[in-house]
Amino acid sequence: MAGGSSAAAAPAARRGGVLAATAVMTALLAVAPFLGVYPVFLMKALCFALFACAFNLLIGFGGLLSFGHAMFLGTAGYVCAHAAKEWGWPPEAAILAGTVAATLLGVVAGALAIRRQGIYFAMITLALAQMMFFFYLQAPFTHGEDGIQAVPRGRLFGVLDLSHTLVMYYVVLAIFVAAFLFIYRIVHSPFGQVLKAIRENEPRAISLGYDAERYKLLAFIISASLSGLAGAVKALVFQLASLTDVHWTMSGEVVLMTLLGGMGTIFGPVVGAFAIIGLENYLAGFGQWVTVITGAIFVVCVLAFRRGIVGELAAWWARRKG
Repeated sequence: MAGGSSAAAAPAARRGGVLAATAVMTALLAVAPFLGVYPVFLMKALCFALFACAFNLLIGFGGLLSFGHAMFLGTAGYVCAHAAKEWGWPPEAAILAGTVAATLLGVVAGALAIRRQGIYFAMITLALAQMMFFFYLQAPFTHGEDGIQAVPRGRLFGVLDLSHTLVMYYVVLAIFVAAFLFIYRIVHSPFGQVLKAIRENEPRAISLGYDAERYKLLAFIISASLSGLAGAVKALVFQLASLTDVHWTMSGEVVLMTLLGGMGTIFGPVVGAFAIIGLENYLAGFGQWVTVITGAIFVVCVLAFRRGIVGELAAWWARRKG
């Protein structure tokens, strides 16, 4: 009885710890603009943190490495920017339109790619992303290399004026926290447990009666949808949708963020995103050398922290408690 009660209490304690850590993270981010941190930098980091969390749902918990996730980020950005600027849609409708577009693209891309595994899955996603990149390069509504500029932020629900930087920041923070908690709920739901079982041993999961392809497709679509949400919000934050967000290097960057922070952890992608965006921001004076410096730091971190920053900290804490 005592063993059973302690075993049942462990997951509850972990959930409480994660929720407490989320509350602390939210509080720190809420006061960060008043501590001298530039709100635009924070908004950029939060958008990429959401993108990395969405990607981590696929690779960290589903075991699927996608090299084409930038197509969802960029597609949502273009649709959101076009809807806000050309159609005059309010920001909530524009963000929703971008997210829906990324979701629909995720359904199509997932249906094509999910039939393959490993490197073949990765290559199919990369090929699809490159197709989307050249489509957006040629499509008239994207304005090619110039992108969609001067996107109006508008008023959220007709009340909140997003042209004010602090108002925009707290809206971005609220969206990020809501999406973060949604991902956490997915990971710890029965769906998430089956997804992890498929990642660990797919033949065994299939033998237990689970439709592995259906679970992986649903995870792919959810990840695409949340990546689209990040892209749509980013387009409003910077009032710009450009080819940078659909380029293959963006897909590589989100892989870097996830691995650096800790793949398969809840907070790892957030830490990785803030680390990479911080490096790019504060090392901007080095020009093109930023990429080299970032790559060198990544190599050192991968060699020193095989499980990522958060993964190594969690392992250290577990050893300390043991």
